[in-house]
Formats: sequence, C-alpha cells, structure tokens
Amino acid sequence: MVRGAGARLRLPTHERGVNPNLARGTRTLGEMHVAFFNRSFHPDTAATGQLLTELCEGLTRHHGCRVSVVAGMPLVMTDRPKDARGGGILRRERHDAVEVLRARGTRFSKRRFAGRFSNYVTYFLSACYAGLRLDRPDVIVALTDPPIIGLAAYLASRRFRVPFVMSYRDIFPEVATLLEDFHSDTVNRTLYLVNRFLVKKADRVIAIGETMRRRLVEGKGADPNKTIIIPDWADCEEIVPALKDNPFSRRHGLADKFVVMHSGNLGLAQNLESVVLAAEYLKDLEDLVLVFVGEGVKKPVLERIARERKLPNVRFLPYQPKSDLVHSFAAADCFVVALREGLSGYIVPSKLYGILAAGRPYVAAVERDSEAVAIAERDACGLAAEPANPRSLACAIRMLYNDRALTRGLGDNARKVGLRFDRRVGVRAYDQLFRELTTGQAPSVAETNASVAH
Repeated sequence: MVRGAGARLRLPTHERGVNPNLARGTRTLGEMHVAFFNRSFHPDTAATGQLLTELCEGLTRHHGCRVSVVAGMPLVMTDRPKDARGGGILRRERHDAVEVLRARGTRFSKRRFAGRFSNYVTYFLSACYAGLRLDRPDVIVALTDPPIIGLAAYLASRRFRVPFVMSYRDIFPEVATLLEDFHSDTVNRTLYLVNRFLVKKADRVIAIGETMRRRLVEGKGADPNKTIIIPDWADCEEIVPALKDNPFSRRHGLADKFVVMHSGNLGLAQNLESVVLAAEYLKDLEDLVLVFVGEGVKKPVLERIARERKLPNVRFLPYQPKSDLVHSFAAADCFVVALREGLSGYIVPSKLYGILAAGRPYVAAVERDSEAVAIAERDACGLAAEPANPRSLACAIRMLYNDRALTRGLGDNARKVGLRFDRRVGVRAYDQLFRELTTGQAPSVAETNASVAH
C-alpha cells in the first residue's frame, strides 16, 4: 500500500478523539515529555539503539521535547559518566539533552540463549522499577528490545494515565526462530500472547514497513485504524555520496577493486552463509571482492566458510564508527541486503537506508514482499535475487559488474530515494504522532503528506 513518500506516515482518518483519562489537556510542544523504554541506547552500536538515540536527539534539538529513556547498562564498556547519579538497580545520567535511566541487569554474552535470557529478564524487572521513578511523562513509547519490554512501558503508562505507543522493530515469536541454540513452544506461545496483548492495549502501533504493518494487523490482531507506518532512516547530511578513491578504500586496498559490500551486524537474521557462497561463482572476476564490514555472532562461521572454501575474494573488516561511514560506504560499488526466508515483515533491514543515502545500488536477496525488493523495483535503485540462493545472488552481482552504467544509474536513483528516508523526516513523523496523542490536534492530511515528503 506504500505508494510514495506521502503515504509513509499513516495517521488514522477517524476516531481522532483522545481518551480524557489519557489526555492532559492542551499543551505547547515545548512542554511535551516523551519517555522511551528500550534496552539498547547510546553508546551501544546495535541498530535499534542507534535509531533510538538519533530519534531522541532529534526530538530534543529540533522539536523542543523533553525526552527520557529507560535503557539498560551499555553493552559497550565505557567509563561511568561524570554526571551519573545513583547506583544499585538504577543509575541516572544524561546523553546530550536526553535523560537516561539506566536499569541495571546482567551483561552476559549474547552468544548463548542463557545469557540473552538473563540479560532480558533482569533488564525487564529493573525497567519496571525505573518506570516508577520517572517524572510524569505525557506519552510512553516501547520498542522491542527485549520483546517483553512493552509490558513495563504499559504498566508505567497506566500508572501515569498517559498514552502508550508500541514501536515495533521486529516481531516475536517469529524472530525467535533465529535462536539456533534454543527452541521452546512455551516461550513462543508466551511471546505471541504478550504481543497480542500489547497491540490491543496500545493507543498507537508503529510498524517500520507495509509488510510489517500487515503482519501486525493480520497476525497479532492490531487495530488497522491505530497501526501506522514510520520507516527507519539514515542521516542524509552525515551519509552522502562520495568518491570511491578515499582514505578508507586506499587503506584497505579497495580503490581499484569492484567492491560488493555487506555493512552492519553479522547476525542470525541475514543468512550470510549464502552471501559468502556466492563468492564461489564470482572467482573468475579477479578484480571483484566481497567485503563484510562489521561484527556479530555469525562472523566466526563466515570466516571459517571462506577459509575452508579457499575464497580469496572474501574480506572481513571490523565495525566502522559513524564518523567513517561516508568513506566506508563510498568504497563499495554495490551492497547486498540479505534476510532469511520466512522473516519478511517480521524484520526490516535498517541498513538499507544508509545504502540509499550513500547513493549506492544494492542487491536484495530477500523475499518478494520485502520492503527492500519493493523499493529496489519501484524506484529503480537495486536488483532482486532469490533469498538463500548463492547462484542467483552472484548473477545479480555479475550484472552490475558487467554494466557499470547501470550501476551508476541505480546509485543516482538510490540517493534520490534516500532523501525520502532522511532522519529529519522520520523524527518529524514521530513528533506529529506524539502531538496528536497528547493534544488531540492531529495534523491535516496535507500537512502530513508535506511533512513526510520533504
């Protein structure tokens, strides 16, 4: 149903009234206090945490909001902030103008289910306590790290009698199929019931793509009149098209190569084994190299496959800080966006928006109903390949290698599309939603379309 930039933010066209028990009366935008619940937040490098950090920074800097975040302790080891207060279960600190309540939990390795389970549960329990220690917010928003954190946010919203928003980054229990070391019908059934409860209780449900919205409505019982789409984004002022011959490409010997890049988390969702195996079908192209940039639980497996298959055209580089993304992205001639079969709509690869911002084409090795395929084909900025099919992926890459004019044209289109998914557009969409919920003053259709389109 997504037909252009103006359709991205889908605010309901009826039932605009606000429950008088939830509304706090007419307030100016500068007074609005938004509280988020999500384990990952700055300085963590997980995609969800980075997106939330950028959203919070944008709301405080450009929309006059007061923002609080109930986050977990950083998984990245950092020094205790100088302004941090408190200890024990809860620590208060600031990031930029954002108030951060660090709910203490375990920080075991995520490589095993037991560690992930302990981290999630202990953070959830601490977050329930942190919700009681918030200054009274005007709206409460839960993301999905961990998938049960919405329950803590919902309890806080009932305590303060304010609107509750569920913002889905992924959908459980379907994503739980990624857990290679643990499968439990009981856990999956519990996650299913939790999600049905949360979408029923939420005043608004946010999906990051049309397929995800359909999954929530048809599979979880979300009210279609309360379920809207606000896509993820990239900062198109920070990530811009740049020359391939740059310090990053020269440092890693990539300036004179045709570089096929996968940048981001090397996790369970992307089926990256098939991406490595695609390199076998491209070994005859001596100046082509497939580069993985990033870290993740799958990295050792991928390195072993490349080593055992004797694939000299596969390289692995470490995670790159945001300050180097312009040059690392520019080193690529094209990108690969991959996703395991069965996960379309339950996960939407956020790395896509940085690729678009960088003005580079991509090959979408995902299912046909994925956002990545829809954008590639509708806006002529990429090619589609069959998911989990190394030969199909290699054929698409070879097409770009052989037709450099096509590659450049798709890249030019990608940048134009990327501007529709700019950070400012996404933050503005959240601002409009919160304004509607807290004041009952919904923007007109024309205002909404203009806001998202520019």
